[in-house]
Order: sequence, then C-alpha cells, then structure tokens
Amino acid sequence: MAKNLIIVESPAKSKTIKKFLGKNYEVVASNGHVRDMPKSQMGVDFENDFEPKYITIRGKGELLASLRKEVKKADKIYLATDPDREGEAISWHLCHALKLDPKKTSRITFNEITKNAVRQSLKQSREIDMDLVDAQQARRVLDRLVGYSISPLLWQKVKRGLSAGRVQSVTLRLIADRESEIDAFIPKEYWSMEAKLSVPGVKKPLVAKYYGNPGKCEIASGEEAEKIRKEIEKEDFKVSSIKKGERTKKPPLPFTTSTLQQECAKHLNFPTRKTMQIAQQLYEGVQVKGHGTIGLITYLRTDSVRISEEADLACKDYIRETYGEENIIEKAAVSKTKGKIQDAHEAIRPTYVDLTPVQVKESLTRDQFRLYQLIWKRFVASRMHSAKYDTISVRIMAGKHQFASSGSKLVFPGFLSVYQQDDDKEEPNAVLAKVTKDSVLSLSELLPEQHFTQPPAHFTEASLVKTLEELGIGRPSTYAPTISTLISRRYVAKEQKNLYLSDLGDIVNQIMVSAFPSIVDVNFTATMEALLDGVAEGNVEWKTIVRNFYPDLEKAVSHAE
Repeated sequence: MAKNLIIVESPAKSKTIKKFLGKNYEVVASNGHVRDMPKSQMGVDFENDFEPKYITIRGKGELLASLRKEVKKADKIYLATDPDREGEAISWHLCHALKLDPKKTSRITFNEITKNAVRQSLKQSREIDMDLVDAQQARRVLDRLVGYSISPLLWQKVKRGLSAGRVQSVTLRLIADRESEIDAFIPKEYWSMEAKLSVPGVKKPLVAKYYGNPGKCEIASGEEAEKIRKEIEKEDFKVSSIKKGERTKKPPLPFTTSTLQQECAKHLNFPTRKTMQIAQQLYEGVQVKGHGTIGLITYLRTDSVRISEEADLACKDYIRETYGEENIIEKAAVSKTKGKIQDAHEAIRPTYVDLTPVQVKESLTRDQFRLYQLIWKRFVASRMHSAKYDTISVRIMAGKHQFASSGSKLVFPGFLSVYQQDDDKEEPNAVLAKVTKDSVLSLSELLPEQHFTQPPAHFTEASLVKTLEELGIGRPSTYAPTISTLISRRYVAKEQKNLYLSDLGDIVNQIMVSAFPSIVDVNFTATMEALLDGVAEGNVEWKTIVRNFYPDLEKAVSHAE
C-alpha cells in the first residue's frame, strides 16, 4: 500500500485525525512553527530587498530529524496546518525545513476536524498558496521592523525589556485616549421623575416616567424639579393614549472570533486568551465518551458568519425534531460587513449539532463545557425564528406635563427558548393591561431623583476587542495576544474587568504619539491591514508595502534618537 504522511501542528489534532484514516496514513505534528526570524537580530536583509532571514527555532532540531525520517518513508505528503495565513506559512516553512519534493507534497485544509471534512480535503489537495504566505511574511516583517527599530529606543529612554509593536502600540493608544477622556470629563446634573399612580381595582401601582411638557423634556436642576413637582401635584392624571403593538427580536448571528471573545468575557468572565485556548482544545479534539477523540467545533479564527449548507440543514432538522417546524427560520440573517472580510472560513459552530452540551458534559472540563454550550446554543439560535412580543404604551397627562409607561409580553419565544442572555429578560408590566382610556388615576407618590452624566466607561477586554474590530485593527488571531502583551508588559493593568493605563503605559504611549504618530494612527494601521488583505488576495506585491513603509519609519527613528 502507498504510504501517506499528514503533517499537522498539534499532537491533539494528529490524534483526532488518525482516527478517521486507514493504516496507510501516518499523522505527525510539527508542534507549531519550525522556522522563524532570529530573536537576537532584526532578521531582515536590507541590502537584498527586505528579504527575511529564517532560522530553525531553537529546540526544534530533534523534532525535524524525526519528521525527516517519516518523510523518507512516505510516497505522498499532505501539509494539514491550520486554514489561515499563519497555517499556510507554517506549511511553507515545513517544505523548506524538510526539503520536501513539490511533486510529492500537497496542501490540505479543513474547517472542522470531522471524518467527512478530512476525507474531502484529501480529494481537494492543492499547492501552497503563496499569496497567503506572502501576506503572513509581510505582517511578520512589518512587525519586526517596528518592534526592533523602536523597542531599543524605549530601553534607552525608559527602561530595558519594554517593547513597541505595530498593533500593540495603536491598541495602547486607544486605551490611553479613553483614559484621557475619562479624566477630562465634567459631569452634568440632570433630574428624572417618576409618578406612582393607583389604578381602580388594581393593587399594584402604575409607575410612569416623566416625559416633559411640550417642547421641553429634560429637568436640569433641583429647583426646576421642585417647580414641576408643585405644578403636577395640583393636576388630575388622565390617560391620553393607549397604543398596542407588536415587536420582534431577531436571533443572533453565529459566532465570529471577535463576538465569541466578547460574549465569553461578558457572560463567562473569560479573558480573551483563555477563550482562544479552550476553543483551540475543542477544535483540535477532545475524548468524548462513546465517540473517542473528536473535534467539537469548527475553526476558531474567522470573521465570517457564513454557515455551510450541510450544517445549516442538519441544524434545521434538529430544530424541527426538538422545537417544532414553526421555530425554523426560512432564511437566516447575514451580516452587513464593511469592506471585504476573510470569508474563507465558516462562523464558529459545533461540528455535530446533535451532540448537545448535556451529552458531552461528563467528558469536558467545566470551562470546556461552558464554552461549548455557548457556541452550541448560539448556533442553534441563529437558525431559529425571531421572538415576538405584544407591546403596550400608555401616555398620561397631568395638565401640560406628560408621563409615559410601557411594557411588553413575550407571546412567541422563538430563539429565546435556546439562547437567552441577561438583556433578553423582559419585565412584563401587568398593571398596564388593566388601564383603559376612562381609568381614573390618582397620584400616590411623586419621586424626583438627581443624576449626573457618567464619563465614558473604561475599556474591558470585550469592549476593546469590539473597538479593534470596528476600526479594522488587527485580525481575529491578533486580538488575544495583543491584549496579553499589554498586560504582561505592565502597560495596562486589569482590575475586575476593567483595563487601566499604568504610569509606564502612559510614558510609552506619550513617546509613541510624539515620535511615531503614524505608527499609532488608527487609520494608518487599518489601511495597513487592508493592504495585507490585498496581498492575501493576490492584488498587492508584499515587498511593495515594506518598501513604501520603511523609509518613513527609518526617518522617524533617527529623528526620535
């Protein structure tokens, strides 16, 4: 029999894949990257058109030797590293490090580690996509030029061990700018007012909020509140209008890397790095009772909400059997994205929708279970109907002053029967249903309350990831390492969920803003990401980006020195 060798990154992945394939397949792991630019020097050859210098990563010699032995035994080699730019680059480095024969070597990618997906990928093997490799090389070289040119300056001026980075420095600036906004914020006083009204035949009072008198809604001071209170106490309360209606709440889209990180930070209290680590375990394969080692979710680095037809149909079958036909949505929502997203991957979803969280609970750790449950529920919910509510809003006049009260009642849960977050919990207002146009309302209490406007909130990991994504800074794979670096370098401190700028972070940011304004410019960084996407699509030559970028950086560095 012909002997086929499949090389993946991680041992967990190799174990999962080995299970699907016959005896004539050997599956081995490279344990991540095997070559990289040297740590001790810039590693970019300026004389030779910015050609990166690559060396074998320290400690990988033995591993490469054992991989070479496997390669010699094989008739055909498949490189099955992750389906993204970094994975493509790892495959390319393996070709060089192992001196693989291009005629015998193919690249395969799969979005989920399932028998079908792996078998299908073997039928669709291809050559290495050099556009993706070059996009990764461009990113590495740009990051290296920024980091290795600017970091030594920070060592001289501030202290050793500091670092600057292309995405890291602009993220630090966002946090610093938010901190400045908070410091500069001057609170403004305002007042609200609630009326507690008794409705004939109803024990509970009706609570209505002050809506202003014609042309004026805000109460700016205590004096004004007192004046309004005196006017209102003399008046009768009359129902001026009752409006009944319906509203719907749409199901959520399935998870992308960014939305998964945000939800896990909010609801599970996971830092972004932890979310990615656990998702990686679920993707690569977990030992599940009665099933052996299986990959439970699809690839975790994606900014697409697309779902394969096969997965969509399987999910709808599951919903039909479990929740009934009326809960299936005909056409699932699609996201309106700015610009071009990396749509090569699907959204993050369970690989087998019929493996419910309850079924796998015993086989998973607590955190793995909580993450799997979140992904599973969100995916199933995305294929279900909107929730429907009956709404009622009542307007009440006290002389020229207007009050309003509204409520809603869930009449069709739809997706909420699967996926309910804190903000979905509605407070039904039972008293409102008893109010008619002729109801005689009497005032039992008037409650004015003083408030002050609040400064912008500190960034949390969730809100920072959301902002980075909205501004087009970084990629799904960079959010977690960027935030981790800022915290480990002590530029940013994390207390409870909030991120605070440290004194050190403040100094580094000030140096960066004054000496390297373009590096920490949000638009510049987002444009750079768009150019890197252009390389991946084959529309931009990667060295053109570096050639255009470096002279300005060099000038800024010598000026800063």
